[in-house]
Amino acid sequence: MQRRRFTEEFKQQVVKEAKETHNSALVARNHDLSPSQVAKWVREADYPIPKGILLTKESKELAKENIMLKKLLAEKELQNAILQDLLKKTTKR
Repeated sequence: MQRRRFTEEFKQQVVKEAKETHNSALVARNHDLSPSQVAKWVREADYPIPKGILLTKESKELAKENIMLKKLLAEKELQNAILQDLLKKTTKR
């Protein structure tokens, strides 16, 4: 069996569909792909690793963790801002 290559545009389209439908398996079936391949593309889109840099397994994991922690921090900052705004509105009464 010959290995298939996919363009970045195709991968982005598949990732977009998977995120919109929240169903990687269905999108994989529609495009004649493996569900694990679609899941991998979605994961890579969510946690991008810089291109052109040779990374060890450990540094890849650290890069993924760093991106995840940045997203978590952004979520917490947003929650904090919402709670502060709510507190201001309730104390003005």
